[in-house]
Amino acid sequence: MASTKAKTRYSDEELEEFRQLLEKKLVAARDQLDYYKMQLLEMTDNPDAKVKSLEDGAGSAERERIAQLASRQESLIVHLENALLRVENKVYGICRKTGKLISKERLRAVPHATLSIEAKTSRP
Repeated sequence: MASTKAKTRYSDEELEEFRQLLEKKLVAARDQLDYYKMQLLEMTDNPDAKVKSLEDGAGSAERERIAQLASRQESLIVHLENALLRVENKVYGICRKTGKLISKERLRAVPHATLSIEAKTSRP
């Protein structure tokens, strides 16, 4: 039974490929977040850092930078977890603006993407 209409969703096999990619990215993102949290903890626990930060704003700037990186990682983790839910619900890879499939190339590059390149670059 050949179908001439466009695909409306990725196959279960394709979704499984993306699920594995997302889980791999999620592990890496969580590891990176743990690293940032450990750095922040070490900076806070180091008595020299407290004295030094009074004399030099560099320590505070570095803490702020790491806290910002940690916050971005937390956001990425939420996006990846949401993408996994879309895989489970078999709606992963569908552009939320156009309703068309997001290209595999885009999803491999940005696995938590919810917009196709077409939708992302078009004017509202």
